[in-house]
Amino acid sequence: MQKLIGLMRKAIQKYDMIQPGDRIAVGVSGGKDSVALLAGLAKLRDFMGIDYEIIAITLDYRFGGVDSDFSELQQLCDQWKVQYVVKPTEIGQIIFDIRKESNPCSLCARMRRGCLHDAAKEYHCNKIALGHHYDDAVETFIMNLFNEGRVGCFQPVTYLSRKDLTLIRPMILAEENVISSTVRRCALPIVKSKCPADGVTQRQWTKDWIRTMDKEHPGLKKRLYGALERGHIDGFTDKEPPRVKEERN
Repeated sequence: MQKLIGLMRKAIQKYDMIQPGDRIAVGVSGGKDSVALLAGLAKLRDFMGIDYEIIAITLDYRFGGVDSDFSELQQLCDQWKVQYVVKPTEIGQIIFDIRKESNPCSLCARMRRGCLHDAAKEYHCNKIALGHHYDDAVETFIMNLFNEGRVGCFQPVTYLSRKDLTLIRPMILAEENVISSTVRRCALPIVKSKCPADGVTQRQWTKDWIRTMDKEHPGLKKRLYGALERGHIDGFTDKEPPRVKEERN
């Protein structure tokens, strides 16, 4: 846990993510990344030197019209003295049962964002912490290049003007293997995704491609991430003011 916490603390300081008095909604899907994010932010309250609150918010997509069991996450939040909220949605039914989307990920992402933003405002949060990490940034960089012919990525800090919310990504400096190791060593509970498209997405293809290329060209992943910083892509410079972003949804 210490390595992950150290990387999160470095990112928070580098990009000036958290200020005193912040009330932060932590998006917790139940996957390893979001649970590790919650654990790190809960632990950092004790020695970060910044007075902030966190509230864990889980969206239940209700795939197949069935509620998911998040009781282990509730127990974890009780242990860490973190308020925990589960928001039922109809995302799963709309995408797979009603619209029968053949490429569901884009629509799902937009619906998730909208629901999470609304929940954060409902619980009087001014920031949302998301579980994107180092590998996610590299994958997004490559996906934008391959699929859209543009150089870009999500940024460590983004301000959403229409919702008056700031998105932060405290694990942006943590590689996925560090997160996986932390979850395993700390025996953090994981809620397995019930999404029918899980593991067969464009992102999974990109992840596999980067892994293969990194074996053939050792250090490629680190050089790609370095290109984000050296190229001043989407707010990756130190303590750059958060970019104002107009929402599509």
